[in-house]
Amino acid sequence: MLYAGRMQDRDLLPAAGTVDRIALLHTFVRIVQAGSLSAAASQLGSTPPTISRRLQALERELGVNLLQRSSRGLSLTEDGERCHALAQELLADWDAFESELRGQRDAPRGTLRVVAPHAFGQSVLIDAVAGFLSNHPRVSIDWLLHDRTPDFIADNIDCAIHAGEVTDPSLIALRVADVPRIAVVAPDLLRGAPVPQQADELAALPWIAQSTFYRDELLLTHAHTGETRRVPLRVRFSTDNLFALHGAALRGVGACVGSEWVMRPDIAAGRLVQLAPQWQAAPLPIHLVYPRSRHMPARMRHFLDAMREALPAALVAAV
Repeated sequence: MLYAGRMQDRDLLPAAGTVDRIALLHTFVRIVQAGSLSAAASQLGSTPPTISRRLQALERELGVNLLQRSSRGLSLTEDGERCHALAQELLADWDAFESELRGQRDAPRGTLRVVAPHAFGQSVLIDAVAGFLSNHPRVSIDWLLHDRTPDFIADNIDCAIHAGEVTDPSLIALRVADVPRIAVVAPDLLRGAPVPQQADELAALPWIAQSTFYRDELLLTHAHTGETRRVPLRVRFSTDNLFALHGAALRGVGACVGSEWVMRPDIAAGRLVQLAPQWQAAPLPIHLVYPRSRHMPARMRHFLDAMREALPAALVAAV
């Protein structure tokens, strides 16, 4: 049951009907997400005065102030923080309730907020997402790109496509693909020397580090024997972004290890060469990640099913 501050359960939105209550809570949550009344109005196809009246109506119904207004903008009160957290849970349960009642009679609908890695989300995944939207015309997607695991509750995220391991036990993580990673270098950096074929030879090169994967050494495994080598690296440049890593490698800053789907076209064009091809870096696991919940809306189920099928194929097509 939603409550805030000193409110009792019986005092919750006593005058408004259930539909009105849901609408007011939805407006409040959108104001918090958008950061301002005008931004919320734009997203909801309304006007700032209407959004302000809805907020005031909710505050009157609850008997508390939810937002503080200042020259810096809007900020949540203590009651507002509690109301926001509980409202998100209530709205998610309401969506699941509607979806459960409709069952297969109704097509998936509503908005999904999805986080994806920057590089992966800008290129490899776009075709898969476009195909999903084409097949489900009543679903919309907020496509948010960053490389960290999101705060699903605070950021109101439905699911994430996550590159790397997932260690949070409160999350469900479905491993759907592995991205091969290869070592490459610009030919000019070799200055006419033969391309290194053995792991131990790589230590002589200047390196670009991908700080989320390797920093000052690289663990490689021989494809046939299973033998491993730890290669110490002389790092000239470090980044946490795959596209920056790729760009620096093309410009001859150093050797690097990166996702094969990014590097392979430049190898084919002669702009990069693969180093020690028999020695392999660990692949990058790709997970679909979402919080545990009693209910899952139809749009979420369909999206997860579509991505489980599309992601491996998208990686093959990208190489």
